[in-house]
Order: sequence, then C-alpha cells, then structure tokens
Amino acid sequence: MLETFTHETFAGHEGEAFPIRLEDGGTVDTTLRSARTWGSGSDGHRVPFTLTFVGPQQPVLPQRIYRMEHPGIGAFELFLVPVGPGAGGMQYEAVFT
Repeated sequence: MLETFTHETFAGHEGEAFPIRLEDGGTVDTTLRSARTWGSGSDGHRVPFTLTFVGPQQPVLPQRIYRMEHPGIGAFELFLVPVGPGAGGMQYEAVFT
C-alpha cells in the first residue's frame, strides 16, 4: 500500500486526525500538520514528499513503524521519527522517496 501513496494521497487531509494504534491496544491521537513535496520524481518514480504529524507532548513515541488509521485512506503502517516539540505538541515525520 505504501508504494501507491503520493503527496496527493495526503495533501487534502491536513488538519485531520490520524490515530496511531499501539501494540498494547491503546491509541495516540495525531493530526496531519503538513504534506510537502521536495525534489522531483524521475524515471517514472513518485515525487518525494514529507508528512509531519503532531501529537501530545507525552508520551514521546520512539522512531519505528506504527499502524495509523484514517477514514478516507484506511489503515496503513508508517515509519515515524520524532523530530521534536513544536507548536501544539510533539512532531513526527515520515519521508517518502
């Protein structure tokens, strides 16, 4: 599924909820803050893009693969990296090349 994601998959969902499902059955609520492209696609490859999510200040989730959900996109697994606190909470980033 991840290989079919493009910037356009997420661009219309900024400001929407993307809950993270934890292994213990709990959830951490995050919101998609931004979906930005960088560079250019070549040889038929997608244009690289970065997603930034914001969640609560605590707990800070370690970098790893998390199961995320969105009503319009569905459930998917995404490698998230905490990039530090920002306005509104802890920021997490996912990069697609």
